[in-house]
Amino acid sequence: MSETTDTLGAHEVAAWLRRHPRFLQQFPDLALTLEVPRENGQAASLASYQLEVLREKNRELSRRLQELFANAQENERLAVRTHQLTLALMRQASAGGVVRAMAASLAEDFAGDRVRIVLFEPVQGLESAHWLKVVAPDAAGLKPFRDCLADGEPLCGRLQPDKHAFLYGEDADQVQSSALLPLPGVGLVAVGSIDPNRFFPGMGTLFLRMMAEAFATALSRP
Repeated sequence: MSETTDTLGAHEVAAWLRRHPRFLQQFPDLALTLEVPRENGQAASLASYQLEVLREKNRELSRRLQELFANAQENERLAVRTHQLTLALMRQASAGGVVRAMAASLAEDFAGDRVRIVLFEPVQGLESAHWLKVVAPDAAGLKPFRDCLADGEPLCGRLQPDKHAFLYGEDADQVQSSALLPLPGVGLVAVGSIDPNRFFPGMGTLFLRMMAEAFATALSRP
């Protein structure tokens, strides 16, 4: 291409823009950099367009800031509750007290509609607790949980039917979503909700891991 065709003059640019009136819709950032005289006529429409683009960007930024603020508030609440749970577990003088404190906190502080704790060892004084199940580590009912017990990663969402039935039994129809905390070598903790959107795949599991570790550590104390 020759030098004369590489360089466009102002008239050629203006003529091209007249033939392509929607060009700035494809490149809104370019519209914001143009200097437009404040006068009546066609120029005023471009100034209005620039203003509307800025307003839309401000609305989007405001929406994102509100989301970040809401997430920060929720994370702060979860951090406080997790800390309170850890303290409550540390205060217990027996394994039975630890398990009771865990179940109570999940039901009350974390608003669990159905709480289930599965342990591999019996706990004195909790033989009649309906939310506690004691099974051997090699029990057939634990086969669906083998992988999660191996890696120790919490699961959130709608559990597979065999896991769901094992944990909730006759209450299975009432639970629509769950948070499952595997405790390798110890057991399982499940928090069920009647809200199908309460726990979902992909949600953050940091606080769940912290709760599981605090519970397992408290149970391991002599």
